[in-house]
Amino acid sequence: MPAPTRPYRGISAEQRRAARRAQLVEAGLELLGERGWAGTTVRAVCAEAELTERYFYESFADREALLVAIFDRVAAEAAAGVLAAVEAAPHDARAKARAAIEAFVAMLTDDPRRARAMLVESMGSEALQRRREQTIRSFATLVSEQGRGFYGDEAVAEQDAELTSLALVGGLAELLVRWLDGDLAVPRERLVEHCTELFVAAARVSSGR
Repeated sequence: MPAPTRPYRGISAEQRRAARRAQLVEAGLELLGERGWAGTTVRAVCAEAELTERYFYESFADREALLVAIFDRVAAEAAAGVLAAVEAAPHDARAKARAAIEAFVAMLTDDPRRARAMLVESMGSEALQRRREQTIRSFATLVSEQGRGFYGDEAVAEQDAELTSLALVGGLAELLVRWLDGDLAVPRERLVEHCTELFVAAARVSSGR
């Protein structure tokens, strides 16, 4: 049966579909944070969102598509928060690095569901693991561009910036997983400060000849 296309109470069919999709993503994020990817089934998500499976498949081809949409939402929120923090920070390498890392860590710790979706559960699902790898590369590109923009293209060669940023972002992701799991008994402030010093120290590393 085709979905209604006429406006209802002043709300278009497209707006209603977008609202239902947002409900499903929010419900999926809640379940992913509570039960992990294995417990985030189509039936459970529909029950959490109080929508039928018909509406689920209106927005998503399958559960994996929903999981990727959840990951993408969290990653987009993280990128927006980091960029805003960098923009607002003083024009100083250490201040900008600290602002970016603090914003990222705050985003994860203020809502543990985000941390689980972006860092922990992404290791168990094949679809999420692929998205995690792509996102690490995207964040590394962001870091590389910010670094070359701050220091100047001549001071930091493109390939050096790419190698350094990928190592730093990948390392930070793994470090945060260990810290969030409780394997690293250090306060948040020290974690942020240590990562800040790493980013600053590595910014101009060059292996070029």
